[in-house]
Amino acid sequence: MGSPAMVLHAERARFGVLRTVSRYRPAVLLAVVVLLVAVLYAVLVPILRPVDEVLVDFSVSRTPPSARFPFGTDNAGRDVFVRVALGMRISLFIAVLTALGSTVIGVLVGVTAGGFGGWWDRIAMRVADAVNSLPSLLLTLLIVAMFRGSVTAIVVSLMLTHWTAIVRVVRSEMLVLRNAEFVQAARLRGLSRARIVRRHFLPVARGQALVGVVLLIPHAIWHESTLSFLGVGLPPHRASLGTLLSDAQASILLGDWWLLAFPAGVLVLVTLAVSVLGRHWQRGIEGVQEVSA
Repeated sequence: MGSPAMVLHAERARFGVLRTVSRYRPAVLLAVVVLLVAVLYAVLVPILRPVDEVLVDFSVSRTPPSARFPFGTDNAGRDVFVRVALGMRISLFIAVLTALGSTVIGVLVGVTAGGFGGWWDRIAMRVADAVNSLPSLLLTLLIVAMFRGSVTAIVVSLMLTHWTAIVRVVRSEMLVLRNAEFVQAARLRGLSRARIVRRHFLPVARGQALVGVVLLIPHAIWHESTLSFLGVGLPPHRASLGTLLSDAQASILLGDWWLLAFPAGVLVLVTLAVSVLGRHWQRGIEGVQEVSA
């Protein structure tokens, strides 16, 4: 059981989120439907229609969309409908891992920096400033280029360049919370800093953590797609939204519009749906903070 202040904060958080969802119900419901369809598509299609990404069939190459091939085929005769599902699966997998890892790092650093203060706060913020001063895409390209074709390298590089977006928001919350009455009372009772952080600070940071995960997913999808599009991400034969868009560069000039339209359309729809959910959740958290203040 948490303190009465923490219970009140949790109740306000639930009220703020519900109020936000009810206010923007059509957009939120549409975003949820789009995400559910996208996830089912990415999971089920490769299972129901398994393909070998290395095999080619030039007899059906560059086939426009039809009943047999809903999204058409590419230059090698591979089914674009299946490849888009495979690409979305790996892109979402990388994006979710990146968002979770970046959020964990950002929350831990932000909570401890804001909660403990002192030399650790100064060091953590200077490291965050140093990372922010570097172009994130160039830093990611440098890391991924040393381990080309590695999913692990892509995830690690994106995590190392995205955690700073979370740490500043969480740290600012902790600086305000550090002067709260129930935190001062906990200090007077003799609780250690570590216990105060674990009992009072981490529960408050959960709301920002959820917002961070949701908002980082579309950002990570675009970054992974950019890396694969530039040829330093996944290998060309392995489907991802970035490699599919890269393959479509030459084909679009030949009139094969479907090779660009379907991967790009899926990419835009998924990122927009996740962004809508993240933004409305963020509005709910901000509403809670205004009520609490």
